[in-house]
Amino acid sequence: MTKEYDYLIVGSGLFGSVFAYRAKQSGKRCLVVEKRSHAGGNVYCETVEGINVHKYGAHIFHTSDREVWDFVNDLVEFNGYINAPVANYKGTIYNLPFNMNTFSKMWNITTPAQARAMIENQRKSVSGEPANLEEQAISLVGVDIYEKLIKSYTQKQWGKSCTELPAFIIKRLPVRYVYDNNYFNDRYQGIPVGGYQTLIDKLLDGVSVKLNTDYFSNREKLSAMADKIVYTGLLDEYFDFCFGALEYRSLRFETEILELDNFQGNAVVNYTDPETPYTRIIEHKHFEFGKQKKTVVTREYSMQWEKGMEPYYPINNDHNQAIFEQYWNRAQSERNVIFGGRLAEYKYYDMDKVIRSALDAAAYEFK
Repeated sequence: MTKEYDYLIVGSGLFGSVFAYRAKQSGKRCLVVEKRSHAGGNVYCETVEGINVHKYGAHIFHTSDREVWDFVNDLVEFNGYINAPVANYKGTIYNLPFNMNTFSKMWNITTPAQARAMIENQRKSVSGEPANLEEQAISLVGVDIYEKLIKSYTQKQWGKSCTELPAFIIKRLPVRYVYDNNYFNDRYQGIPVGGYQTLIDKLLDGVSVKLNTDYFSNREKLSAMADKIVYTGLLDEYFDFCFGALEYRSLRFETEILELDNFQGNAVVNYTDPETPYTRIIEHKHFEFGKQKKTVVTREYSMQWEKGMEPYYPINNDHNQAIFEQYWNRAQSERNVIFGGRLAEYKYYDMDKVIRSALDAAAYEFK
């Protein structure tokens, strides 16, 4: 019996949308089901006062993968935005990532040699292999920067003391001895002109999409509609949590419209002191160099995740990795199901890596 669709795609984030786009190009019939009221997953933007608001936190596209860059640029135009966040520590502003502008402000110095000497002197308090995040951070940037710009921000983000967190979380912390505030090292960077919905709309153009549709509320009927499933949701939920629930951190957002044309002068300001309850404030118009008379700002709070809440950051400790491995091994034996994306693979994925993964999955499927 011929089924209505070749592929049922669960989730309309980047993995699902890119796979659907490639499937359509290959002449396949796809149905995308999305439990939210909109497509796009966490890159979704909604327009408020003429400003594209990043509803699920700041998303800045960056990549060194030329094929991925060409792929997205064939669909939409990118605006050349460079990510240069700043940190607010008790009212004093420091540049991020840690570079000569940061060191100059912190220690009233001017040369890379002076900065290296300061950090070298301060890192002596850590000997041997760093045992936790605190020791790792001090070994990279010294005590002063750790205390002011890393410690409280990280503890707010993860809900744990830095001495309880593993060192690997901060192993790739950018440290530069040049006056360069560009946060990313990648060759290509920007945000789609008109927001991420322009990209999602192009990817899903001509594809059947059902919004407000929870796969698990009608699993048998939906699964029976297609020959294969592309699953991008929670991996443990797919298997009815049989090995236990994987853990995440979640986020809470407070968004408001202000009768100002410019609130903070930057798209992203991190608040690194312990007294401020939120981790950062996003001023969305600056992602697209907006000139609107009003502005929209979002305060971001990190939270303990519970079932029913939106999962954002996987907690990749030994306990969760052991559970994930059990699920992943079982996933490999599932016939006619492709698992992909941030939730299904239980890892923090940059957008370009998600797109690369989806392109590779599609290339293998439609070779």
